[in-house]
Amino acid sequence: MKELLAELRRWQDEGEAIALATLVRVSGSAPRNPGARLAVTRSGRTLGSVSAGCVENEVVETAWRVLDSSSPELVSHAIGDPAGFETGLGCGGQIEVLVECFQDDEAWRALKAALEARRAAVLCVGLEPAAVRGRRLVVDGERTAGSVAADLDVAIVAQAHALAGEDAARVVTLPGRDGDVTVFFEAMQPSPRLFIVGATHTAVSLCRMSKELGFRVAVIDPRSAWATAERFPEADEVIPDWPGAILEGAELDRDCFVLTLTHDPKIDLPALAQALASPACYVGALGSRRTHAGRSAQLREQGFGDAELARIRGPVGLDLGSRSPEQTALAILAEMVAVRNHTDAQPLFAGTGAIRAAGTGAIRAAGTGAIRAG
Repeated sequence: MKELLAELRRWQDEGEAIALATLVRVSGSAPRNPGARLAVTRSGRTLGSVSAGCVENEVVETAWRVLDSSSPELVSHAIGDPAGFETGLGCGGQIEVLVECFQDDEAWRALKAALEARRAAVLCVGLEPAAVRGRRLVVDGERTAGSVAADLDVAIVAQAHALAGEDAARVVTLPGRDGDVTVFFEAMQPSPRLFIVGATHTAVSLCRMSKELGFRVAVIDPRSAWATAERFPEADEVIPDWPGAILEGAELDRDCFVLTLTHDPKIDLPALAQALASPACYVGALGSRRTHAGRSAQLREQGFGDAELARIRGPVGLDLGSRSPEQTALAILAEMVAVRNHTDAQPLFAGTGAIRAAGTGAIRAAGTGAIRAG
C-alpha cells in the first residue's frame, strides 16, 4: 500500500485524474482477496488488479464514469457465462468493488505515514448508505485521521482496535443515528523485512522478486565491490558492512526474514547467530547438506541447541530442481511466501530429498489443497 500511495501521488503531481477501485467483499471463490486495488487514470494508465484480469475492463469503465461524475460507486461482479461469451469471474465467485476518485487527503497521508514508520494501521471506509460512501477514517494506534460518520466514528475506532495486529479485511454493519452504516475495515501491517546476507547473483534476482511481493529488502555484504546500489537498484538498503553488527542493531522481530548466501563462515555465521537469537520468523542458509552440517556444528559450539538450529532452513528453499541463480531465488522466495502466509508446510520442507523421492506426480496428485493443509 505504501508503494501504491507513493505512485498515486506521483501521478497526481503529473496532473493525472485518478480513480481507485478497492475490492471490499468476496463471496465464493475469487482470484484476489479483499483489499486488492486497481488505480485508473483518465488517460488510461492502470496499476494493480482487483480480479487478476477477470473483470478489469468493466472496472476501468466504471472508474472513468466515476471520474466524470465525481461520485463513488459500489459495484458487483459475478460469474460469467460458462460458455465464455460473457465476461465475469470464471472461478464462480462474486465480488463487490468500491470505485472512487483518489484524493491525497488527511486519511491517506496518515496511512502512508504509519506504514513508512512501520506501524500497523487500520483503514476504515464507508460503503453504505451513499452519503458515507468513500469517506475514510484511519486508525494508527491512538491516533486517528479522517471521518466516516460523526455519530459512529467512536464505534468505528473501537472496531478498528479489535482488528489491530491482524492482517485482515472485513465488512461490518453498524447501527447509526439515521440507519445502518456499512464500513469496510482493512488492517494493514508493516512490510515484512528481508535481510539478504551476501550480494551474490542469486541475491540480485531474489531482491527484485521480493520487492514485487511487498518485502522491504536490505542487502548486506562487507565486500563493497559487490554491495552496490547499481547491482541492487530495487533494494531499500544496500549496506557494505559486516552483517553481524548490522543485524545486532536491526531490532529483528517476527516480521523479519534473514537469509545467508555467501558460504563464507566469516560472513554467514555472525548473521545466523543474530537471527537465531531473535524472534525472526524465517532463517535460511544457502549451501549443501555437508556445508550446513559444518555450519550447525560451529553454531552449536557457540551455545545454540537443537531447537534453535532446527529453525535454520538449510538447504534453503523448495526443491524445484533449480539450475540457475534465478531459479534458486525463486525456490527460496516460494518457501518465504509459504512462511509469510502461515502455511503449515513443515512436512513439505522437511527435506528436499523427500520431495525428490515423492516425485512431482505425487505432489500434483495430492493437489494444492493437500499441500496447503500440510
